[in-house]
Amino acid sequence: MNEQIRQHKLNEIEELRSMGIEPYPHHFEKTHSTSDIRKEYDMLQPSETKEDTTISVAGRVMALRHHGKSSFFVLKDSDGRIQAYIRKDSVGDEAFKLFKKYVSIGDFVGVKGFPFKTHTGELSIFVKDFKLLSKAIRTMPEKWHGIKDKEIIYRQRYVEMIASDDAIKRFKIRFELLRRVREFLNARGFIEVETPILHSVTGGASARPFVTHINVFDSDMYLRIAEELYLKRYLVGGFEKIYEIGKNFRNEGMSYKHHPEFVMMELYQAYADYNDIMDLTEDLISTVVEQLTGSTKIVYQGKEIDFAKPWLRIKMADFIKEKLGVDILEDSDERLIEVLEKHNSVPEIKERGHLIEKLWDLVEDDIVQPTFVVEHPVIISPLAKVHREDPRVTERFELIINGMECANAFSELNDPIEQYRRFLHQAGLREAGDAEAQMMDRDFIRALEYGMPPTGGLGIGWDRILMFVTDSPTIRDVIPFPLVRPLSFEEEEKIVTDAEEEES
Repeated sequence: MNEQIRQHKLNEIEELRSMGIEPYPHHFEKTHSTSDIRKEYDMLQPSETKEDTTISVAGRVMALRHHGKSSFFVLKDSDGRIQAYIRKDSVGDEAFKLFKKYVSIGDFVGVKGFPFKTHTGELSIFVKDFKLLSKAIRTMPEKWHGIKDKEIIYRQRYVEMIASDDAIKRFKIRFELLRRVREFLNARGFIEVETPILHSVTGGASARPFVTHINVFDSDMYLRIAEELYLKRYLVGGFEKIYEIGKNFRNEGMSYKHHPEFVMMELYQAYADYNDIMDLTEDLISTVVEQLTGSTKIVYQGKEIDFAKPWLRIKMADFIKEKLGVDILEDSDERLIEVLEKHNSVPEIKERGHLIEKLWDLVEDDIVQPTFVVEHPVIISPLAKVHREDPRVTERFELIINGMECANAFSELNDPIEQYRRFLHQAGLREAGDAEAQMMDRDFIRALEYGMPPTGGLGIGWDRILMFVTDSPTIRDVIPFPLVRPLSFEEEEKIVTDAEEEES
């Protein structure tokens, strides 16, 4: 930023303090938000005033126009914007001089006055008194709206929120979505619980963990990749309908649909199976989408996606066979490799489970509308029950929308003997070099040996659902403060300055 401007702002702060004015006071009595004012007084007619009413509002100054003995300015709070009008003869000569000299765009200001509408019909506040609440030292980058480099926006998301009402709206939708999810589940008897984030053994998903070290035990630990195994311990202990919404961490690459730190909700219902959970998932997501958007139909990146029930249900093996001409349940490993070679997609580890997952990756993008893909092979589903009618597959589904996995669910495996066998297979993969294979969790096996009821379980990645609801092309657009490559403070300052100069 321009260091001369910054120094000028610092000098203003010293001048204010020398006059006995604190530029960072402790408190302001705010009676109305901008949305409150619009709800109560939007019915005023042009040129009509409510001088018998006193209201106070506070926010950041986003625009400022001086006209001799009066000024118009725009205040922005978390609900929106409102115009304010200050006049020399209404606040007094000294106060008006103070306003003109020391209040700038970017500052937080509190005002008291009465509502009125200008002759053009603009709802405004006639200022009778004002108070500087926070003096901004940095000026708003003039070209911020034109910056196309998303990396800069991700690094300084707070500036995007200042400049863009749409950014504020997007993140409000994020937290509103999570609130509505909780309301939906709580109304159906589910209890929100908590599980540890630091794990001594990772499990519940196939992913590479972040490793950390706990000094008190002088031992390495892992940030959780999934809540699953601890939530199932609740079921062993006697809980029946539970869920957790929290952060998971996977030390993997980043893409438009992948982020190493993300919000996952896992849910478990005793005495249910994956069919029950499928119905619940369909009802939950379609309800929340309609509540947030007003419709079950949305447009995402130019495509119409319809969340209205019922959703299509297809078998994984049938879909792969239809698209690629290979049977993942009956054909040999050599045949699977042959098909993958044609698509230049052979994995490093040529174990059958990896081959099947690579084949699925080739066809997943063909699914646009919300679709349940069911009956995954046992070898790629280490925590799911074997299907009651076909022992080659499991009672599992994934929800695919626009080529993205948005949910994963099972009739949960509660047989400790079979679970131990599956963990042994995963352990063998880890020894063969698969860093994403699950670890042997003997305490979890011990818990299962005490008995866990038949259970349906579900995991939903809400960041991806938010992408659809907000029409965001990348997952980092819906994460308030996404991960970025570490840079020094000076490097960050330079890339912002360079980008502003380039746009100008």
